[in-house]
Amino acid sequence: MPLSFESRSHGPVAFGFFNIESDMLLLDRLFFFCEDFCTWTAALAEQESPAFVNCKVFIIQNPQDIGDLMGAIHGIRFTGFIGRVYERFPFPAVPSEFRQNPAGDRTRQKMQELIAPFSEPQTIQMGVDDPDEFRFGSYKFTKPVCHELIRYVLEGGYPRWKNNTPPACVTAMTDRLTRVKNPFFAGVFS
Repeated sequence: MPLSFESRSHGPVAFGFFNIESDMLLLDRLFFFCEDFCTWTAALAEQESPAFVNCKVFIIQNPQDIGDLMGAIHGIRFTGFIGRVYERFPFPAVPSEFRQNPAGDRTRQKMQELIAPFSEPQTIQMGVDDPDEFRFGSYKFTKPVCHELIRYVLEGGYPRWKNNTPPACVTAMTDRLTRVKNPFFAGVFS
């Protein structure tokens, strides 16, 4: 489930996983995969500041094309991209099964097919060019909020990783973040 995080540039924005069978994340109108986010974040942490990486994301320009997450979860309104996702990967009937699947990367090709009619693939920059500011495209976050975004992914968001077992990409990012060169990423685990 995406949560609201305070940005410096756009006010409160949604960030997070939106379907337990996929490792796709959203940040407002930007969509990208967990494995990519982990790779980009670790690469930034291993660079001296300032640091930037190029990121391939999917941007949905029209908010109606994103869809109605709550309507899709409840099985009553399947609109936009999120509606198509929930038609293919419905919300679990048993609440205890509501856990983020660490094998969500297996649906990557299907997710790319589902998002294609609604989005434009673009390359944006993720980076740190200020001691207290993280940028992801046009979205700007303070250091504490950036650390919250990273911890959200480390934990599997809400509802957390199934069997408390994160995927290999998250484990690799965790390992790489313990050896940071960029002071911006120091203290992510505190």
